Amino acid sequence: MFMSIVNKWHQFVENSKHVLSVSYKPTSEEFNKSAKLIIIGILLLGFMGLVIAVVISLLVTGSFAFI
Repeated sequence: MFMSIVNKWHQFVENSKHVLSVSYKPTSEEFNKSAKLIIIGILLLGFMGLVIAVVISLLVTGSFAFI
């Protein structure tokens, strides 16, 4: 049992070292592209949520209940 825990910990440490060795700081261009895509995704999900809320509100009450 104890050796299993030690082996798992050793494997975790080795995997962590590997992740840190292959990771790098993104360039400003890469960062800007990622940030723009994330913002677009958040806005798209928010808009979809709003549309779903309006449709459900219209179906249930027949009017815009949340406005």
